[in-house]
Parts: sequence; structure tokens; C-alpha cells
Amino acid sequence: MLKQLLILTFLFSMTTVGCSQQEGKVDKPKTKGTKSISEYIKKDKYADYDVATFAGGCFWCTEAAFERIEGVIDVISGYSGGDTQRPTYKEVGGGGTGHAEAIIIYYDPEVVSFQTLLNVFFVAHDPTTLNRQGPDVGAEYRSAIFYHNETQKDLAEKTIKKLNESGKFKNPIVTELAPYSEFWVAEDYHQNFYELNPNQGYVRSVSRPKVEKVKKEFADILKEEYKPKN
Repeated sequence: MLKQLLILTFLFSMTTVGCSQQEGKVDKPKTKGTKSISEYIKKDKYADYDVATFAGGCFWCTEAAFERIEGVIDVISGYSGGDTQRPTYKEVGGGGTGHAEAIIIYYDPEVVSFQTLLNVFFVAHDPTTLNRQGPDVGAEYRSAIFYHNETQKDLAEKTIKKLNESGKFKNPIVTELAPYSEFWVAEDYHQNFYELNPNQGYVRSVSRPKVEKVKKEFADILKEEYKPKN
């Protein structure tokens, strides 16, 4: 894709490159293919919780943003929305799989609603840029909601309509709305990347401003450990 060239010009330095295909920049283990979410999560581990699946650009950013919301039990980075079975990071970045970098969220509906997660989603990324989030370009960085049931679909449609009519965004929302089919868990080194690599260039320059924006806008529903210290 055009990602590497755009990152060079957009961020001025390779030290800030993140969700691009930068082999060797991260100390990562050897991984033989990706796992489906059903293979990754032990049976019935999250049976008492609801699930949501979003794509909003680099999953390092969106994973960290949602991890800070009260009622969110777990956020896992991966790939969804395409047809390729067990896609790798490199394959997804090549643009031929149809998948987007995505996150799957397990949450307690008695603490946080799907509507609230939608509200966070539309703050955590720019839903008006087609196949692009900042320096990251390609369909793998598209904005998407992969709904798990008709209730989620209906809420997403109403939220998009309301936001478009409100004028909150200068341009129309281009978020894809599609039924959930499968989620492939990304390689181990992508999980909790934001927390484990706080000084990585992309994390500092791209991810952190997005996470801080979510923390500021949703300060009243942050987990205790992420609330501002007085």
C-alpha cells in the first residue's frame, strides 16, 4: 500500500512509524499463523459478557483507548472483515485479504452499554476518512463496525445518522457497517502494545493523543487506575 511513503512524509522520521509493516523494529516472537477468537479464548471464559467488534485504524490505538473504559473486561487486537483464513500482519498490510485491523471487546453490559462503546468509538478515531487514519493508509485501516446482532446494527445506524445530522464532523461519516463473521487474533507482539511500548515513536506521536482524547472526553467512566490523580 502507500503507507510507508506517507508515513515518511507525514511524521518526518522513521522513529515514529508504528502500525506499518516495520519488520525488525519490534522484538517479536515467531508466530505460526493467527488463531480464531474461539481458539484464542478458552470456552465460556467470557460467557457472562457481551461482545463488540470495531475497526478504527491502528489497533494499538483503539485497543488502549477501550481498555480504559469501566466495564470493559478485555480488548484483543486482530483482523476482521475479510475472507482470508488465518491472515498474518504482513498479509493484511499488503491489502489483499480484505481484513481491517480491528479489536474485539468483551464488556459487562450491566456496567457499560453498547451505545456508550459506540460513543467512545466515534471519539477514538476519525470516522470521516475513507480507508485512512492519519499516516496509515489502506483498506486495512478503514473505519468499521462489525455488528453481532440486529440491536447493535440498529444502534450503530441511529448513532451515525445522529452524528451526521449534528454537524459534529465537518465531513460525512464513512464507517462501514457489516455483520460480524470472524475475528482472527493478531500476533502476540501486537497485544497490549501501547502499554508495553510507551516510548515507541508511533505510540508517542499518534496513539497517545488519541488515547488522551478518549480519557478527557470520558473521564467520568474511566477505570479507577486511569482516572486523573488529584
